[in-house]
Amino acid sequence: MKLCLSATPMPENKWGIRHVIGIMGFFTIALAYIQRFCLSLAITEMVRFHSEGGKIDEHTCPFVENTTTTVHYTGEFDWDEKTQGLILSSFFWGYVINHVPGGLLAERWGVKWVLGYSMFVSTSGTLLTPLVSRTFGAWGLICLRIFIGFGQGPVYPSLNVLLSNWSSANERGRLGAIVFAGAYIGNFFSMAISGLIISYLGWTGVFYIFGGIGILWLILWIIIYHNTPLEHPFIKEKERIQITTTSGKTRYKDLPPTPWIPILTSIPLWGLIIAQVGHDWGLFTIITDLPKYMKSVLHVSVEENGAISGLPYLGMWLFSIVSGWIVDLMIVKFRWSTSLVRKIFITIASAGPAAGIIAASYSGCDKTLATVFFVFGMTIMGAYIPGLKVNALDLSPNYAGTVMALVGGVGAISGIITPYLIGILTPNSTLLEWRLVFWISFAVIMGSNIAFLFMGSAGTQWWNDPDQVRSYIKGKEYHNGEEHHNGKEKEVS
Repeated sequence: MKLCLSATPMPENKWGIRHVIGIMGFFTIALAYIQRFCLSLAITEMVRFHSEGGKIDEHTCPFVENTTTTVHYTGEFDWDEKTQGLILSSFFWGYVINHVPGGLLAERWGVKWVLGYSMFVSTSGTLLTPLVSRTFGAWGLICLRIFIGFGQGPVYPSLNVLLSNWSSANERGRLGAIVFAGAYIGNFFSMAISGLIISYLGWTGVFYIFGGIGILWLILWIIIYHNTPLEHPFIKEKERIQITTTSGKTRYKDLPPTPWIPILTSIPLWGLIIAQVGHDWGLFTIITDLPKYMKSVLHVSVEENGAISGLPYLGMWLFSIVSGWIVDLMIVKFRWSTSLVRKIFITIASAGPAAGIIAASYSGCDKTLATVFFVFGMTIMGAYIPGLKVNALDLSPNYAGTVMALVGGVGAISGIITPYLIGILTPNSTLLEWRLVFWISFAVIMGSNIAFLFMGSAGTQWWNDPDQVRSYIKGKEYHNGEEHHNGKEKEVS
């Protein structure tokens, strides 16, 4: 039985349990990103780096202006650029594998225990990182990062199921912005705070502190979160009714089996997947390798590196919140087409970072100018949240976990490719080598945006409707049975 969609819209600005759930989702994804990417800065202090002053290269920034001094960065591990690229990409090997299974489990078993398991695995792996790195070396760390990635695979699909259960259609932009903007705050803290931690406690302190925070999160999650408004003991009845009657969500027991063929042949879904690939390519290039660029190319200190690498995500967070409010205003008050609004904001979110990273690559050795361009470009990327991240909910509230698993799983392949590709393309860490990296990112980001403009949509797809899916399944069974019957007749004759 499908829940009614015709009830009076929820009072949008009134505080309720759904906002508490949204904030809990915010902290969930913030912590996931902190544990996911704190290695990006820590690895710059874990490894040894050598620069021979006798070799002069016009495309290499000097360590000290107007000198060719030989500089040695001492670290515990002698890993070259390719090895570092493998280590940074290995998280996504496990992440991609567990995206779709994690989404299916979240839809069927509920978000509470699936996401709880996910963060337990991530937290355990974070705490074990120093021990494994020192005991088993690069390949041990690669295996551990695969394990952490496998644990975090269900995070995004689970949070989409959370939003499909707890948000009304006309509030989805803002609540989605609250939840998914946690990624940007997580990135900010994983860089800015990591720089301070490393300067005082060394690189191991990053993993012990962020792992300890994960244990605290697990305790709060078990106490606070409940899978649906129908189960939550502290929600007011009015809010419970409003959410369940305006979310467009069908209770799981009334859902037919996942319609895989219609989902996998949906053009709007593939438009969203392509857009996600472009977003992830640009984002993961910056998240995993901006600290390396700042240290190996511009030669900033670890404290400066953390602050500079964290600034773009603070801007992205603020811009995503503003964008989410504007998106809902355009759709609800001014009644713009949801598809048009999504495309406008995805285009803005593509053009900003594409232009910013190219401008930064032509800033030469000017640290201030490069920082300004990086921060500007990545701030504009915040418009992806109310444009791209909630589009899976537009297409199918009922199968949001599965859809987001497909979208995020394919998109995360960018995280496998970009760190290793950068390791191959930047063996000497010169400006010219990195400029090629940024031009490739420009092409991928803008190309994926163009594809979404032609293929994307915010319309709810027919395969979201349980009745239509049942009709489709019955029709397919009838068709297959008829074909089988005719085949037998032909064989007998």
